[in-house]
Amino acid sequence: MNSTPSARVSQVSADAKAAPAPVAYGVQDDSLAASELAIAELQRLLGLWLAHEPGARLGDDPEELHQLRVTARRIDATLGLFKRQLPPTLVRARRATKVVLRTLGTARDLDVQLSVLQRYCARLPEKERAAAEPLREHLEAERERARRRMLRGLDSEPTRRWLQTLTVASEEPAEQLRADSAAAVLAARVGRRFRKLRKSVERLRPRSSMDDYHGVRRRAKQLRYAIECASVMLGKPADDMLKALRRLQDKLGAHQDAYMAQQRLTALAGEPAGALPPATLFFMGRLAEHHAVVTLQTRGTLTRSWRKVRGRRWKTLRARLGQLHAGAVALSTTIEPEPSTPPPAEIAAGRPPEPELRTLKH
Repeated sequence: MNSTPSARVSQVSADAKAAPAPVAYGVQDDSLAASELAIAELQRLLGLWLAHEPGARLGDDPEELHQLRVTARRIDATLGLFKRQLPPTLVRARRATKVVLRTLGTARDLDVQLSVLQRYCARLPEKERAAAEPLREHLEAERERARRRMLRGLDSEPTRRWLQTLTVASEEPAEQLRADSAAAVLAARVGRRFRKLRKSVERLRPRSSMDDYHGVRRRAKQLRYAIECASVMLGKPADDMLKALRRLQDKLGAHQDAYMAQQRLTALAGEPAGALPPATLFFMGRLAEHHAVVTLQTRGTLTRSWRKVRGRRWKTLRARLGQLHAGAVALSTTIEPEPSTPPPAEIAAGRPPEPELRTLKH
């Protein structure tokens, strides 16, 4: 594209002001179709994208890029959650969504590492903070390069075509889409995502890899986004579960941030001699040790956070999901089951209590 970044910011700001307001549905709307809910959620998320993209482009507030990335994640989650109820053009757009997420990822990761470095240095004497200055300058230079790549990605034809596809397809008349009950779809899929999260947690061991922990974090996000889509129907049980999931995600996020920062410091320390002064390299060694301690401490607290997710909060939410599904059945609304989805009678009746899970030993 030939437009300058500032021109693109102005255009995106104008688009944001013109974005339609999201459709709101009441808690008692048991006849709501899953396709209607999905389209309304995508419209809401497109509005958020248009609202946060200008700030993410300017780069004055790192929170804007964070919110833009979260919005892209939620778009991806919505496309996956309702893949059987949405138009094929929207389902195919999910592949482009993942490319957009990678476009935003590196710049956001460097924002996080600079923020962590700032908090760590704030507790140090001024003399020791001076040794961190070359590291900070190096990370800021990396971030500027990452931001330039990000802006090229946002301005690229594939990204703008992705946004256009989401906008046009989300305006398709609802009567042309499948009429599966939102209550039945969400009851089945929230349960399925919980089981996937539970299995990924059960596979964790004291020496599990970062990929294993990242898998748990990804499953937790998928469950959280599914519950948030259904929160207007689920009420307080959803609110309570979401609080517990956020705590679990915060622990897993701190764990991953510390690990990634440690890996970056190790890579920097291995660069040719003279790239950074000796005092900075010594500081980096101490900072890497700090990140290693954070990683171990965070792993040690995950068991407690998981108990809060899979305990009474899940049992209460599961009962509400059963009521939701029973109401959909009473309205004679049908749903094409996904693989591994429990039979409707099992959901409606409520499953037996979950078996006690093994405590993760760290």
